[in-house]
Amino acid sequence: MKKLIIPIFFLLSLTAYKSMEGPDYIDIQELRKLYSSGDSSKWPSAELHENVDKSKFQDIGELPAVPYPDYNPYSKEKESLGKILFFDPRLSKSGQIACASCHNPELGWTDNLTRSFGHDRQTGKRNSMTILNSAYATSLFWDGRASSLEDQAQFPVQDPLEMNEKLTIAVDRIATIKGYNSLFTDAFGDKKVTLERIQYAIATFERSINSPKSKFDQFVSGKSDIYTDQQVKGMHLFRTKAQCINCHNTPYFSDNQFHNDGQTLFGTKNEDFGRYNVTKEVKDIGKFRTPTLREVANTRPWMHHGHFPTLLDVVEFYNLGNPSPVQKRYLGTARDTLIPKADPMLRKLDLNKEEISDLLAFIETLSTPTRRIIIPEMPK
Repeated sequence: MKKLIIPIFFLLSLTAYKSMEGPDYIDIQELRKLYSSGDSSKWPSAELHENVDKSKFQDIGELPAVPYPDYNPYSKEKESLGKILFFDPRLSKSGQIACASCHNPELGWTDNLTRSFGHDRQTGKRNSMTILNSAYATSLFWDGRASSLEDQAQFPVQDPLEMNEKLTIAVDRIATIKGYNSLFTDAFGDKKVTLERIQYAIATFERSINSPKSKFDQFVSGKSDIYTDQQVKGMHLFRTKAQCINCHNTPYFSDNQFHNDGQTLFGTKNEDFGRYNVTKEVKDIGKFRTPTLREVANTRPWMHHGHFPTLLDVVEFYNLGNPSPVQKRYLGTARDTLIPKADPMLRKLDLNKEEISDLLAFIETLSTPTRRIIIPEMPK
């Protein structure tokens, strides 16, 4: 009888151990092996919402080589000219505001302000997006009103809340600065200054502003020991239960699409219809471009309005399912057709405190230490 007691006790213990694992048990070492294999086809399947086009879905991973358009190929001279123009405040009416005023290289290429200020210290309507890795964006600005970096470069100059200058005057002013003659000649073959050349040079410089390899990039390319167990769990949650992968996919960590995240702030002084302001289509009310999560730890505060001071605030908000109250006072009024509808992909996630910590630990691995750059001397 005693001989039977020992194996029975062992079996009961083993059963208890397996039950402790539970249905949500994750083998961290197995996940570490799969995710750091260098082969994303070996990764566990991403949990995608039914609204995600599976045929076009691209998983997260290392960034490919920077794409340059055929109409504006890369040259070192064009990049150098673009860098100077990016930092030159003489493109603005006041002579005080440059592109770099809102996109400071020491502040994650943004300004870390809730909303940026520009001409006469006027405050803009939205938080400045970082230009880091913007070469991989298929449209620019929160509402996608610019189709390329070349197109984007002209908007701040003429915006009355930013640089507040007529494009023709800005171009003429640069043309009168003799120090630019040789720079335009080196970049374009002659000293002629045009709006298009200014746009092309600035865009070429902006495409050079890219992240070095992050801890994430090193981990997925084979450096399996660079992640803690918490970061491994966070990566798995990112692609599964936390549902981040639905919008923050591709190596750019953005689907380059537009979604209503429940932050239209309808009926308030901060109301912003986002993409609708560009397309005038009701379906686009409250939609904003999915921002990249690369370097996200360095680009505070967050969301298009800059109202979220910590990444924990952002994760908690999504965990609650983006509670966007129904604006009942507008029902039956002229505005009831404009009441925004949040994206159906947004729902309660039921992440516990440990899972939230794990997710944040992973997200922080997408950022790299801030790098200083040499500010160019302005031509005279």
